[in-house]
Amino acid sequence: MKDIQFPIFKTKTSEGKKFDLTDPVSRKQYFDYKAGDEIKKLQAYLKNNTFIVYLLGKKSSGKGTYSKMLKEIIDPTKIEHLSVGDLIRSFDEILKDPVKKQELIEFLQKKYRGPAPLDFLIKAMEERSTKVLLPSELILALVERAISGFDKKAIFLDGFPRDVDQVSYSLFFKNLIDYRNDPDVFVLIDVPTTIIDQRVKNRVICPLCQTSRSVKLLPTKNIKFDEEKKEFYLMCDNPACSSARMTTKEGDQHGIDPIRSRLEKDEMLMKQVYGMHGIAKVLLRNSIPIGQVSEFVDDYEITPEYHYNIDQATGKVEVLEKPWEVVDDEGVLSNSLMPPPVVVSLIKQLVKVLGL
Repeated sequence: MKDIQFPIFKTKTSEGKKFDLTDPVSRKQYFDYKAGDEIKKLQAYLKNNTFIVYLLGKKSSGKGTYSKMLKEIIDPTKIEHLSVGDLIRSFDEILKDPVKKQELIEFLQKKYRGPAPLDFLIKAMEERSTKVLLPSELILALVERAISGFDKKAIFLDGFPRDVDQVSYSLFFKNLIDYRNDPDVFVLIDVPTTIIDQRVKNRVICPLCQTSRSVKLLPTKNIKFDEEKKEFYLMCDNPACSSARMTTKEGDQHGIDPIRSRLEKDEMLMKQVYGMHGIAKVLLRNSIPIGQVSEFVDDYEITPEYHYNIDQATGKVEVLEKPWEVVDDEGVLSNSLMPPPVVVSLIKQLVKVLGL
């Protein structure tokens, strides 16, 4: 990303060990091997302390993936990931229940102080209006309500701040939720736009269980070929599902075009936060120029992409794997990283900024 120097974080080791980063057991061994000391420091810190992390990155940059993986590795009982977008969407069901709706209104009457009338905002939420921008004061009140239901935990807040004027709110947000003595950290995530575009275009969803996979980047074990359309497709392999054909979500074929302005806004926010003083920052990058890959990461830490052929002798689908090559936002041919090495960087930088 231009204007921000995201350093390349080295996770390469010389011992030659290899881990399957898609397997939970092997992934845990990987984290113990590459960041075991830092994991223990964070676990010890969280026994008596908490912190707040504000996740900043473009839409679909991996904010939820990274924070949930860190939660899994460090201690699921001590860390909470809170997506503001998911939180707002969750109120759809609350507002349909008269009792829960009244409880929400009574809470907001006590906590909300903002420029727009509360009844107007409740109506906008019920109608899921995209024309009404929910004010920062309302979002803060809703986040406070959600956090009040947690035990005291470290919080990874995804989706706030969304604008530069909301950054100042984060400075007293700790007081609002009674985390006033806890450190806060801004995590900035750099993901090339081409990666986000390809993630969206190749995403497929199971129509029955809503499991999400990717034809190009995360296939299921059951891959078939459509003779009529001359295309390969995935069958859902969720054990709890009855194995339906996975399909492209409406609009995904357009990639980032419908959200381009949103991505530009996200990038502008990161640049402005990066230039602010007095803010502890962690910088994560998802890609590495191909010429520097062998120096900084092990080969199994590179995101693979998948291609398919039909074996003429057996008629079965052959899966071909190679490192995923992308052009980053500066026009440099690069490889994308799997989530675990990015999380190793997150763990080690968190230990440093927390002074552990």
